[in-house]
Amino acid sequence: MSKIPMTPVGFQRLREELRNLKTEQRPAVIRAIAEAREHGDISENAEYHAAKERQAFIEGRIGEIEDKIGRAEVIDPAKVTGKTVKFGANVKVIDEDTSQQVAYQIVGTDEADIARGLLSITSPLARALIGKSAGDQVEVNAPNGMRYYEIVSVQYR
Repeated sequence: MSKIPMTPVGFQRLREELRNLKTEQRPAVIRAIAEAREHGDISENAEYHAAKERQAFIEGRIGEIEDKIGRAEVIDPAKVTGKTVKFGANVKVIDEDTSQQVAYQIVGTDEADIARGLLSITSPLARALIGKSAGDQVEVNAPNGMRYYEIVSVQYR
């Protein structure tokens, strides 16, 4: 079983989602199924089938989150040091084609949100940045072709 890296914030969000699924959504869907059964013949009851589908989704998501929490390797970026890019790093890069500077934090897959500057550790850019330092240039084979970046700074906070 491989470990799943995540920040403390990402780990807490997963735990909160699991709590919500178990204590709020699961009981609500059970009530919806019971109500739908009261309407009679379940073979042609759309409410019943929709509730059962929702229940299957909830149970699947609970299993998925429990697995991720069980395999989580929580890494606090504030406790990481160094000059090279590692998980949790805040990295500023310049896109050499557009001269635009962008800042990212390298986070776990469940935490990624590119609009907020949270870059998944599994993304092509993050994989290219890992192990590099400020001043290094990286090339990324992105879906829309090769991209070239220069690392401006690497920080941990």
